[in-house]
Amino acid sequence: MKCWPLLMLLISPLVSAVTLDELQQRFTEQPVVRAHFTQVRVIKDLPQPLRSSGEMLIARDQGLLWDQKTPFPMLLMLDDTRMVQVVNGQAPQVITAQNNPQMFQFNHLLRALFQADRKVLEQNFRIDFQDRGDGRWTLSLTPTTTPLDKIFATINLAGQTYLDTIQLNDKQGDRTDIAFSAHRLTPAALTDDERQRFAAH
Repeated sequence: MKCWPLLMLLISPLVSAVTLDELQQRFTEQPVVRAHFTQVRVIKDLPQPLRSSGEMLIARDQGLLWDQKTPFPMLLMLDDTRMVQVVNGQAPQVITAQNNPQMFQFNHLLRALFQADRKVLEQNFRIDFQDRGDGRWTLSLTPTTTPLDKIFATINLAGQTYLDTIQLNDKQGDRTDIAFSAHRLTPAALTDDERQRFAAH
């Protein structure tokens, strides 16, 4: 019996290790996640980074809402069939797989990132998933398909219970850092306003 605590010490790290499959399962069990985001884009030819912030919503069955508040309002809605972008209240731009297949493929991939969709990620990236202990994890993605491999050098994700950061490193040497905070799982269903946003345009 004296060896029991030692045995538990040896076993418990293996039991608590995070895997990509477990991460996908965890995200799948979150029907709606809302969070605040801040985005910093570092472009080598610009003296100052470009900063923006707003609210993000990812709904398992509906798609992604990206509601930028500053420095100007921009709403991005992405579902299985289209991407709609509204800037400063102007007429919406609608992108589908038919009218812009490359842009649609990239934006469709955003949902796979937020939901840790292993099948879609493996089709497009070389994956390096690391368990960092205490439930924390990192996921480094190196594109293997065109046009992603012409645009991005790597895409790095990190988090714990939720997705906390995304770093996009492009082939031009520019970088985009997105940080998420104030994650909320309630209400578990879309509000009437959120549902209308997905249905609009």
